Amino acid sequence: MSGVPVGAVYGGGPLPGEYPYTRGIYPEMYRSRLWTMRMFAGFGTAVDTNGRFKEILRHGGTGLSTAFDMPTLMGRDSDDEVWSAGEVGRAGVAIDTLADMEDLFADIDLGSVSTSMTINGPAIVALAQYIAVADKTGVDRATLSGTIQNDILKEYQAQKEYIFPPRPSMRIVTDMMRFTTAEMPRWHPVSISGYHIREAGSTAAQELGFTLANGFAYVEAAQAAGLDIDDFASRLSFFFNSHSDFFEEIGKFRAARRIWATWMKERYSAASERSLLCRFHTQTAGVSLTAQQPEINIARVAIQALAGVLGGTQSLHTDAFDEALALPTEKAARIALRSQQIVAHETGVASVADPLGGSAYVEWMTDEMERRAVEILDHLLELGDGSILEGVYEGIDNGWFVGGIADSAYRFEREVNEGTRTIVGVNAFCDGDDGDDNGANLLRIEQDTEDLQLKRLAAVKQARGDEAVRRSLEAVGQAARDAGTNLMPPVIDAVNAYATEGEICDTLAGVFGRYVEQAIV
Repeated sequence: MSGVPVGAVYGGGPLPGEYPYTRGIYPEMYRSRLWTMRMFAGFGTAVDTNGRFKEILRHGGTGLSTAFDMPTLMGRDSDDEVWSAGEVGRAGVAIDTLADMEDLFADIDLGSVSTSMTINGPAIVALAQYIAVADKTGVDRATLSGTIQNDILKEYQAQKEYIFPPRPSMRIVTDMMRFTTAEMPRWHPVSISGYHIREAGSTAAQELGFTLANGFAYVEAAQAAGLDIDDFASRLSFFFNSHSDFFEEIGKFRAARRIWATWMKERYSAASERSLLCRFHTQTAGVSLTAQQPEINIARVAIQALAGVLGGTQSLHTDAFDEALALPTEKAARIALRSQQIVAHETGVASVADPLGGSAYVEWMTDEMERRAVEILDHLLELGDGSILEGVYEGIDNGWFVGGIADSAYRFEREVNEGTRTIVGVNAFCDGDDGDDNGANLLRIEQDTEDLQLKRLAAVKQARGDEAVRRSLEAVGQAARDAGTNLMPPVIDAVNAYATEGEICDTLAGVFGRYVEQAIV
């Protein structure tokens, strides 16, 4: 603001864009291009969310991120009376068939927008539907840009939105990696997600260690399936949480880049520079939002967003201040986007690559995050007799991941309850009338939304060809039984026949089984 010229970067090497990329994966970082402002959205029917997508793009959003409702995330159709009643469209958008996916992206050019889809157990169905929409609208698959989360390992560890057991689920993931490597060079087939591990209650170091372990497990699984590391590694991406401990988060992001680059080069023999780059999306910490004095969440989110940017994120979602109470209203979502735009255009942090590099505290915190994460990786190597993949399987089977997260969550909540950790508006600085008007102006999903979705699904089932659906599902089942057949093509055929997500998942479950978590005593 004072007109003082600044340089592109300060301090000694390795500089941003230089191995092991602690200071950032690109030499100029945001000086040449800002991060993608990818706002998370999804509620009600596909038509409802399509309107919100267009609103985000009109107000300066540069990428779309799709939230699905609970039945969709669990591979259940909206008309499943046992599993879906009362949940349709409540926590995200309801997607049952290709018709819904067509409505979701109606009048949006898939060739020019980058799309993220946060879905895991039935990710293969969602990706197939997205591809089918692109095919129908004349968009070349090779031009599709975006990410499908598809991080099934963290589901067994933290979020619990799994369908099939771990090993057949990993077969689905590697089939998707093989397919996208061949046909969709701009698509990220796995977004390795620490976000949900952190939301479940882990520490920053656990989030880092568990997430990188899952990433290395996908690398080992893909190599075992015959894929060359430099053919797929550059399109693996990560998804991290940006919580409230400002410098700890920045150190975590910097350590993630350094560990990933070092291990990919030295342990997994990646030769391409692009295979060494830890690209990641960041979302501010939903679990940190409070129902008490919800407006102050705007400050929390802005600080967390700043930590993500100073940590070098490639894309960012900022939570809406009312999300502790309901799905975000349009106004709250717009304020969240504006918070990113203030960070980008008013603070000056984008003028210099890695502006905190060289800070004694930041460098120490980076080293400490790395040390703690490597301890986790070493433990998993021991569990797996030298294989991270087998160590992760064992850690899932014996409850090590779940137990570690639970212990950390319990410690945090105990500190809050005892008052040794201050949460503004919750256990300190309370106004006495907090929450009295929190029910006003919230986005509510009423029963008529579910009724509308059920009518839509019934109409699709009535209009489709039953014989074509039957044949396509048989082909999916046969492919599942044949380990040498890639599942993507028959699933694409099934969604093009307007088979439902539930029908496809039930078919796969008939071969793979359904996973039931074992209680750990």
